[in-house]
Amino acid sequence: MNGIAMTDAEMRECAPGEALTLATVFLVFTVVILTVAAYKMFVAKGAKVTLPGGYHFEWTSAT
Repeated sequence: MNGIAMTDAEMRECAPGEALTLATVFLVFTVVILTVAAYKMFVAKGAKVTLPGGYHFEWTSAT
């Protein structure tokens, strides 16, 4: 095994829920940001959304 054994005191200090909490926060922020972007595009008569990574969406009304 390639590791260092933890003592009982070190194991008691370990908080196993940190990764799950961080993943949940990222998921919630992602859903909120995408929801706001979709709302902006569908409600506005003309809207432009630019996301990181070079993604660009443009919405124009037919009327």
